[in-house]
Amino acid sequence: MPDLSIVLPIYNEAENISRLYDELMPALEKLGRSFEVIAVDDGSRDDSYAQLKALYARDKRLRVVRFRRNFGQTAAFAAGFSRAKGKVVITMDADLQNDPADIPCLLAKIDAGYDVVSGWRQDRWKEGMFSFFTRRVPSAMANWLISRVTGIYLHDYGCALKAYCIDIVREIRLYGDLHRFIPAIASLYGVEVAEVPVNYRPRRFGQSKYGIGRTVRVLLDLLTVRFLLSYSTRPIHIFGLLGLLSVILGVAVSIYLSIMKFFYGVALAERPLLLFAILLMMVGVQLVTMGLLGEMVVRTYYESQNKPIYAVREELGSQE
Repeated sequence: MPDLSIVLPIYNEAENISRLYDELMPALEKLGRSFEVIAVDDGSRDDSYAQLKALYARDKRLRVVRFRRNFGQTAAFAAGFSRAKGKVVITMDADLQNDPADIPCLLAKIDAGYDVVSGWRQDRWKEGMFSFFTRRVPSAMANWLISRVTGIYLHDYGCALKAYCIDIVREIRLYGDLHRFIPAIASLYGVEVAEVPVNYRPRRFGQSKYGIGRTVRVLLDLLTVRFLLSYSTRPIHIFGLLGLLSVILGVAVSIYLSIMKFFYGVALAERPLLLFAILLMMVGVQLVTMGLLGEMVVRTYYESQNKPIYAVREELGSQE
């Protein structure tokens, strides 16, 4: 069993793969620990897989997983985690923005007793005033919001350079775009999370895979994470509470209308408030019912096997 497993999600990074290999392998060899590198080709349309296959022919410490199509970075991480054999799993991007020389800093924190260690790209925004307003401010706000919602305070949730104890990643089930929230999701299991400053290097080759649409997805995923952290095992607590509030408000409006009808003779037939009261009570009943159904779904989920979120075309390297 190797000491380290390096998981690399790759999508159209043909210009960076050989350069990353030339940096990563010497950096890992200097550690004096056994290791494996798991490269997950997330349906690349360039020569990424051909280069990975050639590198595998030279170095069997490299394992290659090739998806049938582009399933997304979260699925790539999930595939790497499920195949990792090392005691510590390290994730990083393949675009050369993460520096392999920072890996010892992450391992030092793991050796100190932390379960999850996240990189913090402190120098990421030293690229001019324009980037300060277009990228640094939105990023700082996003990281602050994520930290407040999840309760795990990190300066840089977007940094892919992270280290995890193997027992943590084996407990996590990923789907959607939840890979950036792994430290928060891991907190469900009572982990110790640390953050260390790491180097940031601007992309030199290839194109960025991130766009403005990512912001919307992050916000939606944040709602999912918040639900998972607080109510994933007790959905009746949120849906039931909302349902009861809706029913109580509907009953209160109905009482008000009854008083107006019987004591003041006010006609209710054409008053929208009557329909609103009925709607509130109906919605309340539906929310309570949804909470009960959610409880049944949660029970089924925890008692059934999980379905893979990816499909592998071919794989190089032993799975034993």
